[in-house]
Amino acid sequence: MKPRFHVAFSAEPSSPASKACRQRLQGGAMTEALVHWGARVVEKLARLGKCTLFFVESIGCCLSPPLKWDRVLKQIWFIGWKSLPVICLTGAFTGMVLALQGHPTLRRVGSEAFLGPLVALSLIRELGPVLAALMVTGRAGSSITAQIGIMRINDQIDAIELMGLNPMRYLVAPNLIAFVVAMPLLSAVFDVIAIFGGYLLGVRVLGLNAGAYFGEMNNYVVVHDILNGIYKSMCFGALIAWVCCYKGFNSRFGAEGVSVATTQAVVNASVLILVWDYLLTSLI
Repeated sequence: MKPRFHVAFSAEPSSPASKACRQRLQGGAMTEALVHWGARVVEKLARLGKCTLFFVESIGCCLSPPLKWDRVLKQIWFIGWKSLPVICLTGAFTGMVLALQGHPTLRRVGSEAFLGPLVALSLIRELGPVLAALMVTGRAGSSITAQIGIMRINDQIDAIELMGLNPMRYLVAPNLIAFVVAMPLLSAVFDVIAIFGGYLLGVRVLGLNAGAYFGEMNNYVVVHDILNGIYKSMCFGALIAWVCCYKGFNSRFGAEGVSVATTQAVVNASVLILVWDYLLTSLI
């Protein structure tokens, strides 16, 4: 009995026209992806160039008279003096943690007397400038970004320009000078408080000899270490002022725009501080 239906399956080779169509589609998708990522790269480079020009212009305003010295002193008071409580509190506990963590390790090799140099060198070279800069970024940098951002969305910066004043000279240059001046002082206070915190825990709690704590510190800490800490603090201050003022100047309109600019300023400045700390440590 013959079947009613006979179905034949045959695999015919694709035609040259279909191959060309598929190649065109693949090429179009690849071209679209390249255009998309190329546009993003160009956008990032343009933003980086704009940020660099902003920093160069702010440096020029700092080096050319007249300077707003009243605003510079006001910002030094705001950045430096009002940051002292958080700097002292953070420094004290940082020194105590260093002493608490370092003493058991040194005791294993019979070198408890070197606890002072361990605490002092760790703070003066690295932890003091970095932690002080991070604390100041969160306390003063965020406030400055929000202040300039609110001035931007309320058209106060445009009003300053209409009055014939340079907003860079009035808003950015005083903050840049104030950060560069205040950060080494805050870092020095941080180091002193942290070393004293390590002394309290190492000598009063762990029973280390006070003379050994400070005597060995005097033998190992040199002027070069202190200068490195000062250079790092000045660079960190310039970074904080640059990023925070730039984000405030270019914040989007509305409360959400100011909040986004403030968050980006704190995050970007903190990351740049850590990256720049590595570069300076490698070069100095």
